[in-house]
Amino acid sequence: MTDIKSLTIQKLNKILSDAGLPKFRANQIFNWLHKSGCTSFDDMTNISKPLREKLASDFYISSCEIEEKYVSKLDGTVKYLFRLCDGEYVESVIMKYKYGYTICVSSQVGCKMGCTFCASTLAGFKRNLTAGEIESQLHTAQKDLGIRISNIVMMGIGEPLDNFENVIDFLDIVNSPEGLNISMRNITISTCGIVPKIYDLMERDLQLTLTISLHAPNDEIRSRTMPINRRYPVEELITACKKYAQKTNRRVSFEYTLIKDVNDSKADALELSRLLKGMLCHVNLIPVNNVEECANIQSSRENIEKFADILKKNGINATIRRTLGSDINASCGQLRRIKKRGEIDENSSKN
Repeated sequence: MTDIKSLTIQKLNKILSDAGLPKFRANQIFNWLHKSGCTSFDDMTNISKPLREKLASDFYISSCEIEEKYVSKLDGTVKYLFRLCDGEYVESVIMKYKYGYTICVSSQVGCKMGCTFCASTLAGFKRNLTAGEIESQLHTAQKDLGIRISNIVMMGIGEPLDNFENVIDFLDIVNSPEGLNISMRNITISTCGIVPKIYDLMERDLQLTLTISLHAPNDEIRSRTMPINRRYPVEELITACKKYAQKTNRRVSFEYTLIKDVNDSKADALELSRLLKGMLCHVNLIPVNNVEECANIQSSRENIEKFADILKKNGINATIRRTLGSDINASCGQLRRIKKRGEIDENSSKN
């Protein structure tokens, strides 16, 4: 059965047109699904009962339920553990800024990439999310908090470009005027560096923000911490990023997590400066998160500031990311990992 919430307006219109239904029906149904966040065909009150029954027999509406919710006492950041229809879990984080609310969404159940500093990969990869399941995270959070989300960052559990087609459909759906109508310029996709998909994204010229999880200035360090680098080394990745910036005229952002005695030296900062020199880009410096199973130690604040100063003196735009939700483990992957570990422990005790 097809997830109707994952169909773009164009795909939905074609299916209904082929069934002999007028175009306005597709717009009505799409509006119910994406503007209203409807989770039942029975709630579509301006659609005839026979058509609703037909829809229910041919399609299902993806959704997610709140399994756990944490609210930071420090800054109001909200973290959700969502349960999907099949019992799997993903996480989302809502952050409040002066310009409005931003949601960090998951694109997969788990992650294949194996980055050593990330909690998302620890509980294993299960499957891709549908476009509708990605959007359901927005609807569920908006309804729960009574807010309107204006910005999206795809930095939650999973690698977005490893779920390329579903993510592209999700972008089309949330950008649609008949739906949430969120501007592409308010959407950020973060990738660990799947180079061919960066070129595919570039050709679509979507005017979103591309963020690269770089975390190292050379292959030796990056291959140790990010297995994807063994397939797409730094030089190949940076070449793709430069072409992306030139084609789209959009600044590429680089995430650089600072790990003590791994990638935070003066030499590392100078090498990173040379690597990115002359490129339309920005570097976001991130203190590494404390993940129980990982031995990474956060670089000192003084060292992070020195690293930033070196980049700036060499003409690289750089900022230090403000930590939000530090009291609720707001970085994605940690709640799912704990939940899965709890289920394993519970099952073990039964045996």
